Amino acid sequence: MTDRVAEDQTGRRNLRRLFALRSLMIGAYLLGWGGVVWLLDVHLPVLPMAGVIGLLVVANVWTWRRTRRGQAIGHWEFFAQLGIDTLGLAAVLYLSGGATNPFAWLFLLPLMIAATVLPGYMVWAMAALAIACYSLLMFRFVPFGGVHAHHDQSFAQHVFGMWFGFIMSALLVAWFVVGMASTLRRRDRLLAQAREQCLRDEQLVALGTLATGAAHELGTPLATMAVLTRELERADVDDATRHRLKILRAQIERCKQALSVISASAGETRAEGGGLARIPVFVDEVLAEWRRQRLDARISVETEAGPDTDRILDEHTLHQSLINLLNNAADASRDALTLKVSWDDRRLSLEILDRGPGLHPAPTAGPPRPRASAKEYGMGLGLFLTHATLQRLGGEIALFEREAGGTRTRIQLPLVAGQRS
Repeated sequence: MTDRVAEDQTGRRNLRRLFALRSLMIGAYLLGWGGVVWLLDVHLPVLPMAGVIGLLVVANVWTWRRTRRGQAIGHWEFFAQLGIDTLGLAAVLYLSGGATNPFAWLFLLPLMIAATVLPGYMVWAMAALAIACYSLLMFRFVPFGGVHAHHDQSFAQHVFGMWFGFIMSALLVAWFVVGMASTLRRRDRLLAQAREQCLRDEQLVALGTLATGAAHELGTPLATMAVLTRELERADVDDATRHRLKILRAQIERCKQALSVISASAGETRAEGGGLARIPVFVDEVLAEWRRQRLDARISVETEAGPDTDRILDEHTLHQSLINLLNNAADASRDALTLKVSWDDRRLSLEILDRGPGLHPAPTAGPPRPRASAKEYGMGLGLFLTHATLQRLGGEIALFEREAGGTRTRIQLPLVAGQRS
């Protein structure tokens, strides 16, 4: 939305500049008309010239009113405005000597403006319009009051040279300026993406600082609670109480593991694990750990086996990230989940398929980013940490809509080939 607002503001600013330029051109037409009539005593058709300049004034008033409105200024509208300037200039030149008028080079002005702000195909269309107008003025025009009547064949060659030079200039402008403008726009997009990446990095750093502080503050009380629950389990208590204590201790361990994941995602090294594991073993361990947390979970696994020598870096933060994605899918979907597992000699691909409500609408502009689910609790911080963990391990995550409803979450992770665990 912000990019769209910025584009609309840029369009209005460009139209205001075009309004100012057209005002200057109208003033120049009036001064030139008065100069050749009164100073050079050259006859020009009064009513047609006044009519052309009057139409340009009307168009300029409409342009001024257009800039005062809050509506967007599109490329086609700006192209039409430049077309008005080109046709207006052609009409003025037609009434004042055509291609013999020394100011015929002004056809380059709207073309250069178009090459700066419009797409390439519109620039070529503007170049074709300018060349067509100039070429017609070579044959059809009102003579300039007999000023050039005494010129011989050499003057005709001079006019032809001016026309040929204009065509070459127009083609060069359309070719090189369009290329340079495209390069500048591409650079601006890359800079915008880099700024956005820096903002995300700053958010991650801020979150890492907060996570480190939280892990430090909560680590001690959780350890104390774990010690006390173990001591109470050894005490003389009934079976029901001992069962509840076991559940409480398991929940405390989950809290400690969650803090470990947050710290590791923030750049700490407290996460456990880190050895190499076979892919089927790794997937089975993740699913077993998830099923212990989600006793009511239903999932089917489809495996497309790859090379048996490939290994994956098995660390606890990765387990927790995948479990977080499975929990999100299970929370969003009442139907059973599907996990598709495949790998080659370089990457492991995991796809989690659910039948939930799907995704929120994606942003219309800007670089791709993790998208949020439409489920009740959302995927805010959890998905952010999962994305950070996968990036740290060289992996990728992407979310897509499914045709019949639901979400397809694709995770890709790098593998270590030719290793034995």
